[in-house]
Amino acid sequence: MGNYFLKIWFAILVCFSHTKLSILGFIPPSQTLSVKCIEKERKALLDFKQGLQDYSSMLSTWSDDDNNKDCCKWKGIECNNETGHVKGLLLGASNIHYLIGDDFSISPFLELQNMEYLDLSGHSFPDCQIPEQLGSFKNLRYLNLSYTIFVGGIPYQLGNLSNLECLDLQWSFLEGAIPSELGNLSKLEYLDLNHNDLYGAIPSQLGKLTSLQYLDLRYNLVDGEIPYQLGNLSQLRYLDLGESSLSGAVPFQVGNLPFLHTLKLGSNIDINFNDAKWLTSLMSLTTLHLNFYYRLSDNNISSLFASHSNLSASLSILDLSGNKLTSSTFQLLANCSLNLQELYLSNNDIVLSSPHYLNLPSLVILDLSYNNLTSSIFQENFNFSSKLQKLQLANCSLTDRSFLVTSTSMKKSSSSLLSLDLSSNLLKSSTIFHWISNFTTNLHSLSLDMNLLEGPIPCGLGKVMNSLELLSIASNKLQGEIPTSLGNICTLQGLSLNNNNLSGEISSFIQNSSWCNGHVFQTLDLSYNKITGMLPNISILTSLRTLDLSNNQLTGDITEYHLINLTELLTLDLSGNYLFLKFGIAWIPPFQLTVLGLASCKMGPNFPSWIETQSQLSFLDIYNAGIDDFVPEWLWNKLQAIQKMNMSCNTLRGTIPNLPIKDYEFLNPEHLLKSIDLSSNNLTGKIPREVGGYLDGLVSLNLSRNNLHGEIPCEIGNLASLEFIDLSRNHLSGKIPTSLSKIDRLAKLDLSNNCLVGRIPWGRQLQTLDVTGFEGNPGLCGEKLNKSCPGEETKVEVQGTPIHGEDDNSIFYEALYMSFGFGFFIGFWGLLGSILLWQPWRNSYLSFLNRLTLSILVMVKD
Repeated sequence: MGNYFLKIWFAILVCFSHTKLSILGFIPPSQTLSVKCIEKERKALLDFKQGLQDYSSMLSTWSDDDNNKDCCKWKGIECNNETGHVKGLLLGASNIHYLIGDDFSISPFLELQNMEYLDLSGHSFPDCQIPEQLGSFKNLRYLNLSYTIFVGGIPYQLGNLSNLECLDLQWSFLEGAIPSELGNLSKLEYLDLNHNDLYGAIPSQLGKLTSLQYLDLRYNLVDGEIPYQLGNLSQLRYLDLGESSLSGAVPFQVGNLPFLHTLKLGSNIDINFNDAKWLTSLMSLTTLHLNFYYRLSDNNISSLFASHSNLSASLSILDLSGNKLTSSTFQLLANCSLNLQELYLSNNDIVLSSPHYLNLPSLVILDLSYNNLTSSIFQENFNFSSKLQKLQLANCSLTDRSFLVTSTSMKKSSSSLLSLDLSSNLLKSSTIFHWISNFTTNLHSLSLDMNLLEGPIPCGLGKVMNSLELLSIASNKLQGEIPTSLGNICTLQGLSLNNNNLSGEISSFIQNSSWCNGHVFQTLDLSYNKITGMLPNISILTSLRTLDLSNNQLTGDITEYHLINLTELLTLDLSGNYLFLKFGIAWIPPFQLTVLGLASCKMGPNFPSWIETQSQLSFLDIYNAGIDDFVPEWLWNKLQAIQKMNMSCNTLRGTIPNLPIKDYEFLNPEHLLKSIDLSSNNLTGKIPREVGGYLDGLVSLNLSRNNLHGEIPCEIGNLASLEFIDLSRNHLSGKIPTSLSKIDRLAKLDLSNNCLVGRIPWGRQLQTLDVTGFEGNPGLCGEKLNKSCPGEETKVEVQGTPIHGEDDNSIFYEALYMSFGFGFFIGFWGLLGSILLWQPWRNSYLSFLNRLTLSILVMVKD
């Protein structure tokens, strides 16, 4: 997250370094109130608004009212103080303010030729391409379409923006090649195209961008070699080509970049690093990412960090994780990189079975996760930095024995260490708690997840670790009650104790803790334990965002009183308890949830109307909730945001409507509806065709055990992501659509116990599915059921019993042999008939035979 804000700040510095402060909104109000916008530009902005769906009222100030006609006062509009021309349209979205465009018409913008800044980041134009006409805005200096959904590629006309200084198209779902015309942007200082589907080679023309300071092309499909022309970018400070498909050697010209301070080439497994001496020429390099190369060896690192190397002196951040480096590399870096502040060596082959000398006095972050450190990490020779703040040792084969001895240097680091991750190790006893209590005096974050810890949590843990902000001891074997001292840590923001064997009354922990951290506490996860009792009022936790008490043994009623004041709540999961939800019909919750899990909680018989107020839901689970009601029409409108919906095992009535999702455009393809489970209800009617026409991201569809009828829509075959389909135990009729054979990912198909007829379609994927998914349909036939289809019995009696699996082949060979015979008949009698019936041919043929006979006789006599 820190890197993200750093990038944003870098972009601001680069792209606005030559602008007036007015663009950032720092001009005094008196200087803007006198500006009157130009009428034709005002109308153009209103025309642009007409093509947008503004659900969040982001453009509410854009109106034609007599009191609001000065567009220079509208939200997101910046005008020239002298001329009144619109020079900035700054409409970057937020989590609650966004726009959806049915059409990105460039026509209104043609009246805004004086525009210098255009920011439409974070909005959605899912059926639109970036308009080519944007290339005609010669005054444009800043163009930000990042996190915006488009189709198609980058128009080459953007290369005509001769004054452009900043171009940000990251996360815009663009595809195609990077236009070489971008190399014409001589004033460009910032170019970010990361997280798209751009492919092909990196254009060598980008080497002409001599003003460029920031270049990010990571997470694309670009391939081929890195063009040596990038060595001409003399002003470049930041270069990220990671997570792509680049190959070959990095051109030595990259070493000519005098101001380059950040170089990231990670996750390009085909890049050759046999000769990387050019790296030692980068005198300003402070950050180097060569993670997940797999081909990077100890010898490569040894040559880079030789005693005469400049890298040893300049680097402060080094990421070599995900390679095959061994202990020798670790020892080398530990002795020659004295200025390193952050070192990432996770996912390597480092084995430290004996004490190693470590001398990194400036180190702040050390990540050795997913290596084999056994017990040597805390020995005396392991000289921890007194500045160390973050230590990552997840999955390092550490045992209780590892913490019986503690080096003097570790004691020196005790006051500076803020974050410690020991998850996924082999810790069993309370030794680790005593070690932490004695040697970490100022810890803010502690993770002990996925170990083998047994017994109770020490009662005094919260007293000695009174600076903790995050504590996670999930997925262990802890027993006993939750100590109230954890609720007395005034700095605690998150507590995760899920997946243990903890017991005791929930009220004992909640009510006996002071919760002096109530104003900052955000996460409470006690799921999958054996906690009992009734949930007390938790309104004191006013900053709570996640409350997960699922799969315990809680009982009693939950009312509005329990959740009052929880205005920040995003996740509420009470599933798998014995709770009764008793909310008033008119209750409007104080929160907007994204995750709601109430499985097996009783909240019926009426469908809970308060869910209608939750417009941001992405996960809804009300399985077995005792609802006996019609599904309200408003629920289907929630499909715009929901990714997973489970309403199975209720008594829901009504039909599945023609889903209105075709009228909605999703903000992000990652947020498409992925799972629908409406099984074991009393739904009637047909399966709407829209299920297959618009739910492109659907992975799981379960409509089993209802009273649905009609045919299975053939459009379901368009859902290429489907892995699970269960339509069993309905009254579906007709044939199985052949389009189902096109779904390559399908792992389970259950159509059993319906009224389907006809042959089961043939398909590579369908042949691998369990035959039980077709049983209970008397009208189905085919090889899958070892049952002949009507009309095939007659052929079987005439031809004898066919060999299983060769019915189609026998027909093919029969036709092939018949064609051979027919061809021979036509050829033979065609030639012979012509000779017998046509005299000229007959005479020529007899003359040919005479000459042939004479030639043979002459050869014999000789």
